[in-house]
Amino acid sequence: MTVHSKLRNLTIAAGLSAAMAVPGLASAGTTWDLPVVWPDGNFHTKNARMFAEEVKKATGGDVVINVHSGGSLGFKGPEMLKVVRDGLAPIGEMLLNQQVGEAPLLGLEATPYMSRHHDDLALFHKHWLPEVNKVVAKFNQKFLYVVPWPRQYVYTKVPAKSVDDLKGIKIRTYNKTTTGMFNRIGMTSVQLPWGEVVPSLAAGTIDGVTTSASSGVDGKFWEFLKYMYPTNHVWSSNALSVNLDAWNKLSKKNQDAIVGVANRLQPKFWDISKGEDTAKVKILTDNGVTFGKVTADMMRIMQDKTKPMMQEAVDSIGGPAAGIVAGYKKERGM
Repeated sequence: MTVHSKLRNLTIAAGLSAAMAVPGLASAGTTWDLPVVWPDGNFHTKNARMFAEEVKKATGGDVVINVHSGGSLGFKGPEMLKVVRDGLAPIGEMLLNQQVGEAPLLGLEATPYMSRHHDDLALFHKHWLPEVNKVVAKFNQKFLYVVPWPRQYVYTKVPAKSVDDLKGIKIRTYNKTTTGMFNRIGMTSVQLPWGEVVPSLAAGTIDGVTTSASSGVDGKFWEFLKYMYPTNHVWSSNALSVNLDAWNKLSKKNQDAIVGVANRLQPKFWDISKGEDTAKVKILTDNGVTFGKVTADMMRIMQDKTKPMMQEAVDSIGGPAAGIVAGYKKERGM
């Protein structure tokens, strides 16, 4: 589907949504179509739906957000920054480290072993997000909330007791950083957007996947993969982003109401992320996936092989990247 076709279809959809929202009064209020690439059961999709419900309440029905899950509007995750920038959708939900082709700084948080847990990540965001907000403003948008994924795993068909056991396995990666990382430890990276992961597993074109337990459940990985290893190699976040042209058409009252909803819900969404891992790991293991152990030696080798990537990321991104990392390391006591 071409960009123009997508824009035409969205324009039609927006018009129909507005007409259905208030019969006989299509021009009343504001209706936004929100594309989300994740399926209905994913917590990011549920977050978006909760946000939409609360926005409708807070604005007295003046702003209605229709969430379209599972990539149903035809947009892929890596293009979402451009989709929102160009107004193909007035609002969109995106995985930040998939936008590095347009805005490299958005991938800095996903540097291997930058953060150990949510508390580290929150501290990193303190230094990182002010600069990220400057970047996304240049893309004609603003972030309403930012929420991390749970910790990351390596899923495989075969057991892996050492890094050597991982060598040669064709693993799905999702951005430049994870692609480079797994190539360095001897695996064969195949970069794919989420929508192509399950078909690739079914076709046998990949033998492993790196992602969270949440996505493991979304993809019913127990049908294809037998082992999961908590490598916790990167942290990554999603953002809900709104086009500034659409935003500026709202009244100040409704803008304030929406920001208030976002500020109130973001901590709750972080708590949901923290609880996701335990709940989804149970579903995976109940369905037959074995929760493997990452040995100290295995973790050390993975960290050693990927350690140069932090400085490489800083050098490649340039601009504020060095200052962000330095400030974060100093405050964390690294």
